[in-house]
Amino acid sequence: MSKDKFPVTNAIRFLREHQVDFIERPYGYEEKGGTEVAARALGVDEHLTVKTLVMEDEKKSPLIILMHGDREVSTRELARVLGAKSITPCSSEMALKHTGYRVGGISPFGTKKQLPVYIEETILSLPRIFINAGRRGLLCEMSPADLVRVLKPIAVHVAR
Repeated sequence: MSKDKFPVTNAIRFLREHQVDFIERPYGYEEKGGTEVAARALGVDEHLTVKTLVMEDEKKSPLIILMHGDREVSTRELARVLGAKSITPCSSEMALKHTGYRVGGISPFGTKKQLPVYIEETILSLPRIFINAGRRGLLCEMSPADLVRVLKPIAVHVAR
């Protein structure tokens, strides 16, 4: 378990409460740098970084989709899989309202509202992942199995 070296976020509290084994991995955040900057700063393959994206369907119902850092979400395919007419990214303001996190620091852990979580299925076969820990410039390294245990995401194949 990690130590109290960095400011504690709701995501870190959630991970500790659920006894998840993780390592806090801080890096120098760059505006609009995304997973490419984080991966380079941490010396890991960008494919191992996981983006937390907040999206909504045509009825404005929000959801989280977890995607490899070096891939994009096919919103058309995600809509088809979910039986929705359309899926679009939420605005920064709506993402903050739903999760309690600012864009660039959104974590699927400890969100303000409980949202359905979907995960690109190929993430599940990775040995370790690097996912946002609730603030810009802080990822946590963990096992995908622990993520599945605490979030119970639905696996989908929507990467492009």
